[in-house]
Amino acid sequence: MKISADFTVVPDDFAKAAAPEYRAGGVPIISFPFYIDEVNPEAHYLHWTFTDPDSIPVCGFEWIHWTVANLPIDALMFDFNDSHALSIPPDFSRQMTAMIPEAVQGRNSSASKFLGRDNDPAVIMRYNGPQPPDKDHDYYLHVWATKEPLPGLNQGFWMNELLHKLRECGEAPDQGGMFVTGKA
Repeated sequence: MKISADFTVVPDDFAKAAAPEYRAGGVPIISFPFYIDEVNPEAHYLHWTFTDPDSIPVCGFEWIHWTVANLPIDALMFDFNDSHALSIPPDFSRQMTAMIPEAVQGRNSSASKFLGRDNDPAVIMRYNGPQPPDKDHDYYLHVWATKEPLPGLNQGFWMNELLHKLRECGEAPDQGGMFVTGKA
């Protein structure tokens, strides 16, 4: 599987410099577009995490920005003749629940009880854009594809639950990833 985007630095609309109308609770909430190519033809579901490993020296852990599970590939209505057959459009995080209700999004690090943030699902269970406080950070988008949906994951799952379900799914999921930079 190959994951790509039309950028290597996350554009302002999806990150720290996002306009006020692209934020909730001060957090950028418009997810960026990306492509998923060369997926195993036997796979029917997509799952992903978007995290910030460079946050470890800043806050002590890898910041979780976005998690998705059980997205049916068929729901994306892709074209096999397109060079980027599977395209995740901009703002997919906010639109996905209404468009594809069987797909679920998990909690991100804004849901931590240690942050004291608002419990608004738009902030704690959707995409949170990069906002590195100290210097540019490299963010990792990791995508998996499976033949079957992962059981037991509901809206608001935690990332560790997704990783456990991937390990327990009884197959070797197809997977790929990419790094992008978030500007400080």
